[in-house]
Amino acid sequence: MKKIIILGAGGQGRETVQLIKDINNVRPEWEVLGYLDDTPSIHGEIRNGFPVLGPLDLLAEPRFRDVFVICGIGSPQVKKKVIEHIKQWQPTAKFATLIHPTAVCGDENKIGEGTTICAGSVITTNVTIGEHVLINYGCTVGHDCVIEDYAAVLPGANLSGNVTVREGVQISAGAVVIPGMEIGEYTVVGAGAVVTKPLPAHCTAVGVPARPIKQHILSFHE
Repeated sequence: MKKIIILGAGGQGRETVQLIKDINNVRPEWEVLGYLDDTPSIHGEIRNGFPVLGPLDLLAEPRFRDVFVICGIGSPQVKKKVIEHIKQWQPTAKFATLIHPTAVCGDENKIGEGTTICAGSVITTNVTIGEHVLINYGCTVGHDCVIEDYAAVLPGANLSGNVTVREGVQISAGAVVIPGMEIGEYTVVGAGAVVTKPLPAHCTAVGVPARPIKQHILSFHE
């Protein structure tokens, strides 16, 4: 069995542990060592059966040299900061790709390392998903969609065919994106919104149809 560490011991981290348990129930594949988290107050706690071992920088220790890593952090911005930090001081880090046994994923799809596809999601065909993407439970992703690095598609969201989701976008629970739309980088699509027109980068869009209500003053890169 391959050893794995979860980065982040919050809700998404614990959901990632459950996903790994579900994979192992079908075919033993992963040995979970625990979590790494930069919150000192939770170090030493047991969460969902596994210990919070300490801060993220422990990953540089020799004992973790051959261990796989998965990022259990929901926020695209925070996830990108954590992953880029790790790649800088631990360039040999190995990132796992996790697909729940109940997910449907077509043979012609391309899925990047570090990506998580949760229970009950359907990824149809000729879909390209980047690195460290989260497809949460019960989502649908139609044919020929492109989802770039660090994006998060939250529970029950539906992407029709030929949708382009740029880096770091968050599509919130129950949102719908009609065919052919593009959502600009680090934009947040609100829960239950219906995207019927392309959305610019760095905004929050809500409603039916979805309209930008707030432009993010500082981009992630600043």
